[in-house]
Amino acid sequence: MHRVGYLLCEGFQVMALASQSVFEFANLLAGRPVYALGNFSVAGGPLRSSLGLVLDTQAVGSPSHADTWLVAGTLSPVDLPPTPESVALVRRLGGQARRTAGICTGAFILAQAGLLDGRRATTHWAFAREFREMFPRIQLEEDRIFIADGNLWTSAGMTACIDMALGMVEQDLGAEIARGVAHRLVMHQRRSGGQSQHSQLLAMTPRSDRIQAVLEHVRGHLGQPLTVETLAEVAHLSPRQFSRVFSAETGESPAKAIERLRLEAARLLIEQSRHSLDVVARETGFRDRRHLREAFLRGFGIPPQAVRRDARRLDNEVPA
Repeated sequence: MHRVGYLLCEGFQVMALASQSVFEFANLLAGRPVYALGNFSVAGGPLRSSLGLVLDTQAVGSPSHADTWLVAGTLSPVDLPPTPESVALVRRLGGQARRTAGICTGAFILAQAGLLDGRRATTHWAFAREFREMFPRIQLEEDRIFIADGNLWTSAGMTACIDMALGMVEQDLGAEIARGVAHRLVMHQRRSGGQSQHSQLLAMTPRSDRIQAVLEHVRGHLGQPLTVETLAEVAHLSPRQFSRVFSAETGESPAKAIERLRLEAARLLIEQSRHSLDVVARETGFRDRRHLREAFLRGFGIPPQAVRRDARRLDNEVPA
């Protein structure tokens, strides 16, 4: 049985606990208790989360309480830094555990414990600058959902801990169980570790329902021609009105927004599938692989082949 310990501190971010559902459903799908979970702290007893939720915890008396430790962060590791006792405990646990992970800003605690020196890591994008300044010996990759560098794992902010936990389940029980857990959790898509933290659709945040409906239509029909006239019909506006309203609400033209969404979809396909670049181009609305390459160089500064190589490298670095 895998013993998973959550190491919490006063003011811990409550989203970290959401990842426990991943291990819960893995047990259900496996048909046996594969994972045993526990909530721990330096001294034990009740802890208050950033939301005000009070959770009872066990004191960590021995590293053998868990073989995988997930260290939760706080809303701000700068305003609420970890205590010396927490850092010392993480240093001790990390030296003996099969896996040690930092959830969101929990990466700061792993870094202060010296576990991440010379390693690759990620954290919440909002604290990337502070992380780099404080820990120059760590290779921070802020545009990642999660990273597994040997037995040390780190995740981006908030919901990324769920994706990291799914990665652990895949490592332990295989891809089929991990997909089944994601399906049970009603996840729209399971994000790989190499995927960007940022969503183009979320970044646009239009004010009106009609432009939101247009963006949803675009995302569902990327492989089809998407003219201004077609999208204006979806919004129930004239083409001229539509272009003006769309630009006012999203800050860019329909053509630019469509290319950004196509690029995001193409990048996901390249990272998470084995489709040829010709198929990726066709499925996401680019004329051909040459057009796809031109858009990638314009949008990301690298060709699609480099994205695929990077994704495969990251997959190969996740220990079996």
